[in-house]
Amino acid sequence: MLWVKSFHIIFVTSWFAGLFYLPRVLVNLAMVEPDSTAERERLLLMARKLYRFMMPLMVLALVFGLWLWLGYGISGAWMHAKLALVIVLIGYHHVCGAMIKRFERGENRRSHIWYRWFNEAPVLLLVAIVLLVVVKPF
Repeated sequence: MLWVKSFHIIFVTSWFAGLFYLPRVLVNLAMVEPDSTAERERLLLMARKLYRFMMPLMVLALVFGLWLWLGYGISGAWMHAKLALVIVLIGYHHVCGAMIKRFERGENRRSHIWYRWFNEAPVLLLVAIVLLVVVKPF
């Protein structure tokens, strides 16, 4: 069980690193001047590569998490709350991908300030998930 738990933590941590950084790239994309094509293309390339890199990290985090949950019988009301937050996190991940596509098509209508607030969501989700797992409040 400790191997599975270790790999789960490793992949969750790696996935979150991407979830913290990718929205920051979106902030920078939203700040690019319209005539700065090279900067825009460089940031889009970074965003696309990071998003593609994050996908297998997410999948592996979920696989090892499911292994822990189903294979070792981890349960409780706290787990249901955690799973709900993980579903929100998966949605956040995919929304980031959709935002990259909007930037690629030149359809972004949001300001860098909006993206700065959007960037805070994974921090709040991480805090909530860690508290649920460690404290098991219910």
